[in-house]
Amino acid sequence: MKSLLLFGATGDLARRMLLPSLFGLDGDGLLPDDLRIVGTARSDLGDDAFKALAAASLKDFIEPERLKPEAVAKFIARLRYVRLDVSAPDQFMALRDALGESPADGLRIFLSTAPSLFGPTIAGLASAGLTGDQTRLALEKPLGHDLASSRAINDAVATVFPESRTFRIDHYLGKETVQNLLALRFGNALFEPLWNAQGIDHVQITVSETVGLEGRMSFYDEAGALRDMVQNHMLQLLALTAMEPPARFDAASVRDEKVKVLRSLRPIDSLTAPTHSVIGQYGAGAVGGQPVKGYAEELGRASNTETFVALKAHVDNWRWRSVPFYLRTGKRLPTRSTEIFIQFRAVPHSIFSGPGAALQPNKLIIRLQPEETITLRVMLKEPGLDRAGVRLREAPLDISIPNAFADSRRRIAYERLLLDLLDGDPTLFVRRDEVEGQWTWIDAIRAGWAANGMTPKPYAAGTWGPSAAIGLTERDGVTWHD
Repeated sequence: MKSLLLFGATGDLARRMLLPSLFGLDGDGLLPDDLRIVGTARSDLGDDAFKALAAASLKDFIEPERLKPEAVAKFIARLRYVRLDVSAPDQFMALRDALGESPADGLRIFLSTAPSLFGPTIAGLASAGLTGDQTRLALEKPLGHDLASSRAINDAVATVFPESRTFRIDHYLGKETVQNLLALRFGNALFEPLWNAQGIDHVQITVSETVGLEGRMSFYDEAGALRDMVQNHMLQLLALTAMEPPARFDAASVRDEKVKVLRSLRPIDSLTAPTHSVIGQYGAGAVGGQPVKGYAEELGRASNTETFVALKAHVDNWRWRSVPFYLRTGKRLPTRSTEIFIQFRAVPHSIFSGPGAALQPNKLIIRLQPEETITLRVMLKEPGLDRAGVRLREAPLDISIPNAFADSRRRIAYERLLLDLLDGDPTLFVRRDEVEGQWTWIDAIRAGWAANGMTPKPYAAGTWGPSAAIGLTERDGVTWHD
């Protein structure tokens, strides 16, 4: 019998994402018939209590029309629960016993835990014989807080799990629109000839959140926006946008090209941190028409943690010479959105003249959330007799992913990633050298902030960050796409 072992099975990630994702896969017949799902955590629960928790999660996060009683019963029957305190090594033997005979054969482990517990957890699994040649391990972030701590975690993992059986998760890579970025670039002859410094003026990547701390006070205050969002999600989006065409769509080829991008990132260091980065922290304001507290008030004390960061990055290779990549993320911003905005260069000469003939550069907008869309903005002629000259207007060519594929169910990103873990396909997971390339760049930025005594600038909740973030782009004649 195959087993999927979920660490942190009573936590928020399991309730919101993992259990609903596994239910979706089960309902579509994509889980092996003999797969059982074993949850483990410190909570003192039994099988029945865990099954009740899982049923409540499905009710909260699955559309009612999909909650067929027989489907729910079939999924719930797969579940078991084993209480485990990873700081108590002897308890891992009880976990082994609960998994039954030959527990490591076909075992898949999803490990979501505090960075300080990775080492004890890996050691406990090894001591209980749960790290055999057929076992695969998925690691949820955060994987450290800098390059040194990340290496320590990866070294601990590597003592028993080779890279081929280690699956580091960045859930953005499971999103349909992220994968559509690859399809758009490499499945169409239209874009790739222009996807370079000759065709593209600049790139913007924005991940904006309207929420504040939301129960993540301790973690977030230690991490900040740069480590929480830029180090993983945003650098993965940048790498996919900037990478060279891989030879084929497989794990080695795709990840090799991403690593090349990360190694080509120009460092933002003590000399350039003041001119190429802006950090901020939200104060009191209004979001969605409702008053909200400032970060320090939510936290209960003063803090120098950044809740907003904007960066001007460069990929120093032939394809992207002199093309700026502007990255921006923050909490308590006006809207929730994740998008890649690509502005192409203007036409070299306009044949049109007159007051209504001003041309705008073409723009490609790939939005990941809240709705998944791809929009190409082009110049078109306005209807009319044009007695005073041709009048032009920018108009969108929109593709709404849910509408274009209305016959397909919109899936949670973790569905794809969990299925790939079960099948052993690492293409959409992050390799160790990618993680280390990301941390190398991030650590240099933080060192640059420290060397220059940079502290977060205040911004009102419900605005787009400190005014200095506007200046970061406008010095180059660029406006943020809001």
